[in-house]
Amino acid sequence: MDISSIIKRCPLFAGVTPEDLERLLAICRARPHERGELLFSEGEEAAGFYIVASGKVKVYKLSPEGKERILHIVHPGGAFAEAAIFVSGLYPAYAEPLEKSQLIFFPKNDFLALLHQHSQIAINMIGGLSRFLRQFTTQIEELTFKDVPARLARYILDLAGDEAERVELPISKTQLASNLGTVSETLSRTFRKLSNEDIIAVKGKVIDIVDRDRLEDLSETYKEG
Repeated sequence: MDISSIIKRCPLFAGVTPEDLERLLAICRARPHERGELLFSEGEEAAGFYIVASGKVKVYKLSPEGKERILHIVHPGGAFAEAAIFVSGLYPAYAEPLEKSQLIFFPKNDFLALLHQHSQIAINMIGGLSRFLRQFTTQIEELTFKDVPARLARYILDLAGDEAERVELPISKTQLASNLGTVSETLSRTFRKLSNEDIIAVKGKVIDIVDRDRLEDLSETYKEG
């Protein structure tokens, strides 16, 4: 595993200098984590943050009844829990790998000391946190103002990028339902509806975009009333 390349891929450290990269490498540690291993719990004191080297990690909340609501699925190159080392210093959610994953951990105290000594790392990190805030704001807007078909359409388009006409879901449909703020039954009905309308074609986890224009139009629709 080339830890240097993974750190440089992470938006949090975009444009990091070779000298600062060496400093980051000196304080981080990488190790494997098993599927379902609890990395941290909501309200626990933040010991540091992570970058995903391989695999996938879900960050989620639990309702008082124990119902899970996925906030983010973090893929290779993505960071999570970085905001928790500031402000209250507590983890705001739970996190666990969705499959066996290699994670790079940055201890809080060592990392904060590094920020004090080398301001450019802090400046880069502000940019990364700003991007995360924009993503979180968009997620809240979609949950508030868009219905499930529009949310699903946007998810598929983001997965496909500008050109791909076929995508494979990186998570289970149950996990996707939680990520989109709905339940499995509603998501299944939405997949059937979009398939019946010849907007997409679904086979297991593989989705073919049949009519991109209509899918884009759907992704921009808002709830009535």
